[in-house]
Amino acid sequence: MPESVPIVAAQSRTDRGKNVNRRLRAQGLIPGVLYGGKKETIAVAVSPKEIGTILKSATGENTLFDLDLGGKRRKVILKEFQVEPIKGRLLHADFYEVALDKALQVAVHVELTGTPVGVKVQGGIVDFVTRELEIECLPMDIPEKVTVDISNLELGKHVRVSELTPPPKVKILTDPDVVIAHVVAPRAEEVAPAAAEVAPEAVEGAAEPEVIKKGKTAEEGAEEKPEKPERPERAERAEKAEKKEKK
Repeated sequence: MPESVPIVAAQSRTDRGKNVNRRLRAQGLIPGVLYGGKKETIAVAVSPKEIGTILKSATGENTLFDLDLGGKRRKVILKEFQVEPIKGRLLHADFYEVALDKALQVAVHVELTGTPVGVKVQGGIVDFVTRELEIECLPMDIPEKVTVDISNLELGKHVRVSELTPPPKVKILTDPDVVIAHVVAPRAEEVAPAAAEVAPEAVEGAAEPEVIKKGKTAEEGAEEKPEKPERPERAERAEKAEKKEKK
């Protein structure tokens, strides 16, 4: 955890409802709720910019910070938050007050480091399966992330949760059999043979319409040839008609 603890100013509020929340947002604030321990729930209003700064920090939503409510500071973490789906604006935030001597259960991100042997030498690709781990520790011991070195991972091999070394004072709660990452063969290698088998059929299928088309053209040409002799017959009839008129 960082040595300096962020401070977020908060205002208590008594009015609730959609219309009240709209007025708060018009003032540049968002509604929130403070709870935790055996204390009563308190409705608050905070600046979305300050909450956004915490979410963008290295520890993100697991950041331990002080919520300053009327001059009284409380150690909290951001338990839940609601975001507007289109523009991504913060709409609501829930704060959980923690006791520094009591363990918390939180989710932390997994970060893979190193290039596996199965990728460099054997031509595989990394499949990143599990990107978060559930852990338990004291609030001041929450890590930014859990780093997993996969440099020695070969093609067809994987690394499980049971193989990880957790950070100091941290207990991993995720099932030990869960796979974090493995190196697999590229899918293109499996698709290529199937494509090769289909190709000849596709070529034959493409050739057949051409043969049929040519055949039809030839038949049509054969039917048109007998029509040509009709023209002289009409010419002979016209000449005979002229001779009759002269007589």
